[in-house]
Amino acid sequence: MKVLLDENFPHTVRRMLAAHDVSTVTYLRWNGLRNGELLRKAAADGFDVLITLDTGIEHQHNLKHLPISIILREPRKQEREDVARLVPALLDALVALAPRAFVKLSEK
Repeated sequence: MKVLLDENFPHTVRRMLAAHDVSTVTYLRWNGLRNGELLRKAAADGFDVLITLDTGIEHQHNLKHLPISIILREPRKQEREDVARLVPALLDALVALAPRAFVKLSEK
């Protein structure tokens, strides 16, 4: 699966998702793109999913007509420093991910 990590997502997760083709918004120099443009560009480049911490994304788009899937990880304080605990939930979400789906991962 081709995965794009948003610029607000800890980039160290990239190495932890080694079973997938993972890139980052920063690496692609797509920083600063608005979410709609970012989703269109990612879809055009063949990405299957965007992983983000941007809680506003679900309210900015019609979730029934997404160009690619989105996994939203609701952020918590200090989460950026504790990325290892995110990986199991992300891997599970990627395995079960349907095309053009919106998945919200919350702390259990």
